[in-house]
Amino acid sequence: MKDELNIKLYALVLDCPDPYALAGFYARLLHWEIVFHNEEYACVAAPGTAQGAYPGITFQKNPLYQPPVWPEEPASQQQMAHLDFAVNRLEEAVAYALSCGATEARAQFSQDWRVMLDPAGHPFCLCQMQPLFESAGFALL
Repeated sequence: MKDELNIKLYALVLDCPDPYALAGFYARLLHWEIVFHNEEYACVAAPGTAQGAYPGITFQKNPLYQPPVWPEEPASQQQMAHLDFAVNRLEEAVAYALSCGATEARAQFSQDWRVMLDPAGHPFCLCQMQPLFESAGFALL
């Protein structure tokens, strides 16, 4: 129906001091493309997709941005969200993320995933999911 309300995930937005630099990190990490950028915003999306065709990650300039402390500590900047990335080979994915500019968080709580920090300090997890990659229904880019 033409008049039906439509709500679709467009992007996850992360605050940061330098949107283009952080977009470059995620573009390298995910082998995605920077599909839009200006002084205030940058957006990455899967290769060959038009902006909005597949949910992307948008980076919003915030000169007052403070990176979260992870793991959480009382009276410190708290994380509000984090990204999880499925990987088929965890140690190789960690090494690759480090080569892209990530750092490994001091505290780790599982052998099945690794908590990393992007160059602006946002936590993200690399999650060992080999069976998912091998399943017929796996469709993430």
